[in-house]
Amino acid sequence: MAANTLADVALNVGLSGVMRLAGLATRLLPIPQPTMMVGPGASGRLGQAIHDFGHQKILIVTDTTISRLGLMLPLTQALTEGGTEFVVFDEISPDAPIDEIEQGVALFQREGCDAIVAFGGGSVMDAAKVIGLAAANNKRPLQLVGYFKGLRGPAPIYAVPTTAGTGSEVTVAAVVSDPLSQRKLVIADTRIVPKMAALDPSLMTGLPAHITASTGMDALTHAIEAFIGHWGTTFTDHMALASVGMIYQNLPVACANGHDLVAREKMALAASYAGQAFTRANVGYVHAIAHQLGGLYHTPHGLANAIMLPHVLRYLSPVITDKLATLALRARLGDTSESSVDLANRFLDSIDAMNRKLGIPRHLAALRAKDIPALARAACREARLNYPVPAYLSQEDCENVIREVLPRRVRKPPGRT
Repeated sequence: MAANTLADVALNVGLSGVMRLAGLATRLLPIPQPTMMVGPGASGRLGQAIHDFGHQKILIVTDTTISRLGLMLPLTQALTEGGTEFVVFDEISPDAPIDEIEQGVALFQREGCDAIVAFGGGSVMDAAKVIGLAAANNKRPLQLVGYFKGLRGPAPIYAVPTTAGTGSEVTVAAVVSDPLSQRKLVIADTRIVPKMAALDPSLMTGLPAHITASTGMDALTHAIEAFIGHWGTTFTDHMALASVGMIYQNLPVACANGHDLVAREKMALAASYAGQAFTRANVGYVHAIAHQLGGLYHTPHGLANAIMLPHVLRYLSPVITDKLATLALRARLGDTSESSVDLANRFLDSIDAMNRKLGIPRHLAALRAKDIPALARAACREARLNYPVPAYLSQEDCENVIREVLPRRVRKPPGRT
């Protein structure tokens, strides 16, 4: 890391103290956990359960691909057989743009819906959460950005994730995008955690290998950042480590054979465990940088996390050696007879190897050298205001990390010949 000035040291000490106090508060915050239905056919069973709760009309939030493929059929059949009405809103696109969410709010209110089912990937689940919160408070999504900005909680939300990555079915946060400012925005509230979720591996068998890879690495990033930060608890560490071990064992299998239901189910559980870890322990610089890349270049979130993860961890490694060693042990990369330094280095090398095996690029083709200072500035601000990171990076540090993923033809720092 770049040498800290006295001002940097003071800032780091001050921010670290504030974050530790905030971490103590999060340990006391009651975060609900959804009832989980797991296994092939779980989405149909969820439809039956939703009917049993006596809802009059459901808004199903999804995207056009899922709607076209007919993946929702078991759930909608269960609703129809039970006599529960529903309306489908399938206009959500990647990153959940605010204008699409506002269309969903209008439909929810116009149709008199009293519950929401999120059926899709992370963008769909996040959109559904915000639709529910915005409708309940009669507010626009931009008015809800931040923490607990709604007076009332949403109508009951149910979730059916179709990728094993975000863990949004168990988290308190929703990330949406504002195309006008080219930014990703976070809305957080414990009341937007879904009441019930179905982890149905049969819905994921048709996912292309590259999507399986990037969403799986997203889950791995959630687990790792939750574990290495300052807000970890016995519970979050337990969930994060379980997730890491499951991902190392099952992600390569799921990518190689998408129809392996056991690997798919394990990955769905791993993503959910990682979500339970980071919804309380939070994330860090990988996410802070990935959010900026997604906002400016529309890089898929899982892919941005996967690309940035090894570089951020190597930069932070001097202050997280012991935790990296623990992660290596959970990933079955060594044993306790080895030194922490050796185990930590093996874990770092294993992430590079995992990315190569899964076809994750080492560099981001869209990244431009001229954008790096602004990207780093925004990432540093996000991390300092929100995340209990193990160490705070200076502007120069963050720029150096981002520069590592420049395409090779433009790797030189600005102004160098």
